[in-house]
Amino acid sequence: MSEESDSLRTSPSAASLSESELPPPPAPTGYVCSLTEDLVAKAREELQEKPEWRLRDVQALRDMVRKECPNLSTSLEDAFLLRFLRARKFDYDRALQLLINYHSCRRSWPEVFHNLRPSALKEALASGFLTVLPHTDPRGCHILCLRPDRWIPSSYPITENIRAIYLTLEKLIQSEETQVNGIVILADYKGVSLSKASHFGPFIAKKDGFPIRIKAVHVVNEPRIFKGIFAIIKPFLKEKIANRFFLHGSDLNSLHSNLPRNILPKEYGGTAGELDITAWNAVLLASEEDFVREFCQPGPPCDSILGQALPPEGLSSEAPCDDSMRAVKSQLYSCY
Repeated sequence: MSEESDSLRTSPSAASLSESELPPPPAPTGYVCSLTEDLVAKAREELQEKPEWRLRDVQALRDMVRKECPNLSTSLEDAFLLRFLRARKFDYDRALQLLINYHSCRRSWPEVFHNLRPSALKEALASGFLTVLPHTDPRGCHILCLRPDRWIPSSYPITENIRAIYLTLEKLIQSEETQVNGIVILADYKGVSLSKASHFGPFIAKKDGFPIRIKAVHVVNEPRIFKGIFAIIKPFLKEKIANRFFLHGSDLNSLHSNLPRNILPKEYGGTAGELDITAWNAVLLASEEDFVREFCQPGPPCDSILGQALPPEGLSSEAPCDDSMRAVKSQLYSCY
């Protein structure tokens, strides 16, 4: 008998192997949805996201980037592009504009985005200027708590606070749950001067350069003049945005009508224990390698990233956040 026939006879076939002996199936590649059934239903209703069309929509946005913005230095992975589609309710054009704005903001403010990693911001994180509360609100939104009074200008520059905000937003938006539910901001202006408080307003009101949904902004302990200023600017805000701002002053009962006491720390009249910043800081510091890969790698010169990336017809070639970034930077550096 030939060697070939001996080999065929003595080598076991896959059918003859027991299940325990079979090699494991290959790991799935590409995007794998981590949303619960309830969140899938919520995304369908609120974001116009259809699971059966999800990857088709991602591919459509990917094709638009390659065709309209071939020099845009961006990730084209499914999970990354989904952030922008969800933030703009699967409107391809608006999602592409948001993606362009996102990279334009990163390019135009290198002092904020260069070397953006937790270990470079230990002092700002330790100050307690910001944290994410351990409990979500009844809608599932994470609560970003800002306390500008914790910042001592002589300790470190204000840009470190802005870096800490973006660091936190980048971490939050990694979660598909956050992409669908959005976030809530709780801003405590106790003991904060009007000039210092105004530094952080643009980052609350302006989100054209970041793929996150801000569902509500609750301001507590604000100076009385805030209500007058807000009454002046409110007519110029979109109704949807204006209706998401709540000025509570020192009335914690008003705050509790929106955010239940059982999810708030005792500093805000809640029953969830004392405000603890260490848990969120630990989450960020544990993500050091992710931020190093994303923000600390050598890349092409700034002008080459977006300089030839022309947006599609009908979209602005000047990303809106560029002007807002310049205005904010001018405000920051003129005041301190």
